Amino acid sequence: MCLKQRLHYSDMLLKDQTSPLITLEVAWNYRYLIWQMTKREVVGRYRGSILGVVWSFLNPIFMLAIYVFVFSFVLKARWGAGEAGSMEFALFLFAGLIIYSIFSECVSKAPLLVVGNPNYVKKVIFPLEILPIVSMVSVLIHGSLSFLVLFVAQLIIQNGMHWTVVFLPIILMPLVIFTLGASWFLASIGVYVRDVPQFVGLITTVLMFVSPVFYPATALPEEIRPLLFLNPLTFIIEQTRDVVLIGNTPAWVRLILYSIVSILVGVLGFIWFQKTRKGFADVI
Repeated sequence: MCLKQRLHYSDMLLKDQTSPLITLEVAWNYRYLIWQMTKREVVGRYRGSILGVVWSFLNPIFMLAIYVFVFSFVLKARWGAGEAGSMEFALFLFAGLIIYSIFSECVSKAPLLVVGNPNYVKKVIFPLEILPIVSMVSVLIHGSLSFLVLFVAQLIIQNGMHWTVVFLPIILMPLVIFTLGASWFLASIGVYVRDVPQFVGLITTVLMFVSPVFYPATALPEEIRPLLFLNPLTFIIEQTRDVVLIGNTPAWVRLILYSIVSILVGVLGFIWFQKTRKGFADVI
């Protein structure tokens, strides 16, 4: 961080640190820093490998190929009550796993974001609140590559794409905000309670099976189906499949309600992080 940036951030610290507008200001003023840290994280994941970042593209291709082979040719599975053929089962499964991976990877990293960077806390003036943003951007880059693989596979298997895919960014935005809020909260708690990473790992594993990743929501009995939608991933997974693979437009009313809840979680998570950050240096 240059001297001008440090002075500017020092001025912002004198403002109300719990205001979500501060994060927007920091994210904009330090967009170059966020990008550089994101690039370092993306490249660092495959540092030392021969293919490097090419693995970010090859991994989802290999995984989708395995899903197609196992579920389409071996198990001959069908999605729901004959809603899609066995070849399309892999597409529905892969779409659900992309959404799950975006959320689980971010929240799994969150408890160690501050603890794993003690120099940012003690030695320099650093906008700690951008750490979850860096993590999110990194995950979204890998998620975008996975979606690209999904689109190509859809063109091959379904012989085309639905125009409703243009709604995908609108579907994903509430999930991004919700995940950031959860990440701010977990990053703070992870400083004071070192058992949080193990607890989060357990929760994310459970979420994989209580989310409609391997099955459609309609596969559950109607009397317990509403319980599935208490899971924050259920609605986004179902909507992603609707706009990308089925061709339905978003459920706008429910999307607006989900967005309101996501914004509330994002704001509360940010406020919690800013309120508790004063004790980070004493604990780390």
